[in-house]
Amino acid sequence: MSDKNQKQEVRSKKQEKNLASYLLPLASDTNTSHIPHPTSQALPVMFQGTSSHVGKSILVAALCRIFKEHGLKVAPFKAQNMALNSFVASDGGEIGRAQAFQAEAAGIPPAVDMNPILLKPTSDMGSQVIIHGRVYKNMKAKEYHRFKKEAARYVIESYKRLAEKNDLIVIEGAGSPAEINLRENDIANMGLAEMVDAPVILIGDIDRGGVFASLVGTMELLRPSEKKRVKGFIINKFRGDLDLLKPGIDFLEQKTGVPVLGVVPYLKDIILPDEDGVALDRGQGVKGSRGQGKIDIVVIKLPRISNFTDFDAFRFESDVCVEYVTELAELNGADVIIIPGSKNTLEDMGWLRKSGLADAIIRYAKQGGRVIGICGGFQMLGKAVKDPYGTESNIGEISGLGLLDIETILEKEKKTYQIEAVTQMQDVRCKMQVKGYEIHMGETDGKENYFAIITNRNNTPVRIEDGAVSDNGRIWGTYIHGIFDNDAFRAGLLHEMRAKKGLPAQRIIAFQDKKDKGMKKLAEVVNKNIDIQRLFHIINSFSDLRC
Repeated sequence: MSDKNQKQEVRSKKQEKNLASYLLPLASDTNTSHIPHPTSQALPVMFQGTSSHVGKSILVAALCRIFKEHGLKVAPFKAQNMALNSFVASDGGEIGRAQAFQAEAAGIPPAVDMNPILLKPTSDMGSQVIIHGRVYKNMKAKEYHRFKKEAARYVIESYKRLAEKNDLIVIEGAGSPAEINLRENDIANMGLAEMVDAPVILIGDIDRGGVFASLVGTMELLRPSEKKRVKGFIINKFRGDLDLLKPGIDFLEQKTGVPVLGVVPYLKDIILPDEDGVALDRGQGVKGSRGQGKIDIVVIKLPRISNFTDFDAFRFESDVCVEYVTELAELNGADVIIIPGSKNTLEDMGWLRKSGLADAIIRYAKQGGRVIGICGGFQMLGKAVKDPYGTESNIGEISGLGLLDIETILEKEKKTYQIEAVTQMQDVRCKMQVKGYEIHMGETDGKENYFAIITNRNNTPVRIEDGAVSDNGRIWGTYIHGIFDNDAFRAGLLHEMRAKKGLPAQRIIAFQDKKDKGMKKLAEVVNKNIDIQRLFHIINSFSDLRC
């Protein structure tokens, strides 16, 4: 290698390692002149999609891990996330579950600034709006659309705080930048890219078909200034012979003048968390096939199901089948029925009754079946759920399943905590230390035995009774999300069910280790199939143009 080439290589490596040396100047777009622009040393790069569910969240997580492995301090950021799968960050606030996963990939604790605005749909027309981890108010779609101009300030406040602590901010868009009806006061896609002056990489999903049309069509619908921000394409979820795709890639690059940075294969054998219930509609999240030699776990797929990632740990158990169901016949043969969390407990309880599932679950319990409720599902196990303040709906009150002697009242303030607890269940190896998190509006009281004693909330010692357990121990509920992520607790529950079915004992699965291996494999696949050096060059070059 010549001296000149060696110097160029050293210079390139220094650029990759020292992204923080570039300053982020003020943007000057007139459409965002009312927003205080961030000034910091961190550099941004934004990943947008031609539509929802093209794989943005997973790719951002992979790239966070890759950038981390290059020695950079990196943080994920999604200005506005609409999802019912949420998580309690280290600072006690509520964020989207995907941003928590991305933070884990980046090797840092999840924080509310990574997802300053979280929308949790309560109906087809409205959502609970969460700002900086706390409930702001419920809004109809039109009201929130008008509110976005104000919401942009909260977004920039969070972005600035993250940018002050990191070298690189990896930003995930939401939906599609081509949704021209939502362009005004946009804070999720190109509007945000303009606010923080970020280059954009556009992702298309080839598995759903029409990837070239969607990429070209998206570019055609962008404004000229927005098109200039798009510095690369990624084609995601590819199956087949890459040589057969090359003519399409050549056409795409010639048509748009934008390079394809990589083609990521469809990931078949990596179990990673999904962000919302659409994954369940596509059959993702379901694990194994029911039948002889299996523990059959049936999860009720409520219309407003939330935090279904509570059951991800079961997906690594070789003799466990997890199935999300909506029909009566699908309950047949279940070893346990789980009622998960809900963003609208009263309306979902009404759906359980109308569908006939409520009566079927009651019969199943009376015949000795095991029924578990998590958060909203726990509330449904009781005699009644009351909503005197209209927190979730205008129903006011609804009768529950009556399987536990408890009642729940929904309050005005949401409880969000990282917790530690000691379970009290006798048939799951007695008392056991567990960790998890709470996200609930309800306060539940009753005469049943409690499920656990919470000993710590957000690093503050407490002693609070949680949940309830029937006298025979077969019906129980808890507010603790992530309870099954605790390996010993999950193993104890499965051990009891295996013994009843005459199945052989299994070794304890280390769920965190499995997640870590999945994340490592994901990063390896993405690193292999995306031109990371070219991506570094795009980030650095975009910075050079602004300085």
